[in-house]
Amino acid sequence: MLKSLHIGRYVGDPKDLRALAEFLQAIGFETVAGEDGRSAILSAPLGLLSLNSLAKEYPAEVRERLKDVNRLLVIEVTNPDAVFEIATKRKFKLLADATNPKTGERSFSLELPGEIVITIHGKPDEPVKAVEGNLNATGKRFAIVVSRFNAFITERLLQGALDALRRSGAAESDVVVLRVPGSFEIPGVARTLAETKKYDAIVCVGCLLRGDTAHYDVIVNEVTRGIGQSAQETGVPHAFGVLTCDTLEQAIDRAGLKMGNKGFEAAMAAVEMANLKKGVRAQGSGVRKSADRRSSFAVRKGKARSTSKNNSKR
Repeated sequence: MLKSLHIGRYVGDPKDLRALAEFLQAIGFETVAGEDGRSAILSAPLGLLSLNSLAKEYPAEVRERLKDVNRLLVIEVTNPDAVFEIATKRKFKLLADATNPKTGERSFSLELPGEIVITIHGKPDEPVKAVEGNLNATGKRFAIVVSRFNAFITERLLQGALDALRRSGAAESDVVVLRVPGSFEIPGVARTLAETKKYDAIVCVGCLLRGDTAHYDVIVNEVTRGIGQSAQETGVPHAFGVLTCDTLEQAIDRAGLKMGNKGFEAAMAAVEMANLKKGVRAQGSGVRKSADRRSSFAVRKGKARSTSKNNSKR
């Protein structure tokens, strides 16, 4: 009985083989075996055997190349535009490109190394409907817990966080800043603030730089665990704005230079999570009300049946 299907394609130059394998891996194939410079066995989530006629609607250049079916690959993807971008960066030759106006499916053919012709087709998945938090901080209260240790970094992160909250509509009177000696103290203070239930979200800001001992790893683990545990047990969103960097240069890059300002990003995450929590609660309230209405209707229906039976006995 049939167990599996293998389709082999042969190329003469090992460099072409590597380039071909790297492209297929980049678009989602998984390597099963090989990678020895002589072969590469790749797998896809679903394998199909396709039998086709060489239709006239194919461009002449594609039809000419498809006469040698041993050089043809046909792949269905969920993101043809992304695959096209990958192929463009690798400067593969485009042989054909078309989009079906009715279905929105895109199909394009490329010439890959080793004179392999590949046809990519598919259409993007429909976006999944989801509940998301907006970035409006108006009327919400926030607390920022910032470490004084490595202040030349954390103060930049703090300014980024304050800027994000102001831009999102938070009033200055609704933002409280608390300073602690170091990052290790952040989780305890964040938990104390969260337990007051006065704040919609907590922004945790700090900076840890790797040293010559294991002290860095211990502190990073405890700070991460403590902030996460506080958020889970209090139900108040905590945004993680604690940098954990190997070097000072990495920290500077993340405090407003090449990598952006992680304090700003953490504050924006806090705003979104505060609104998301409100949305989830509203959804839950709607579900409960619907369930209560169904339950009330069932009770009334049961009472009506009971009354009807009693009347019929009389």
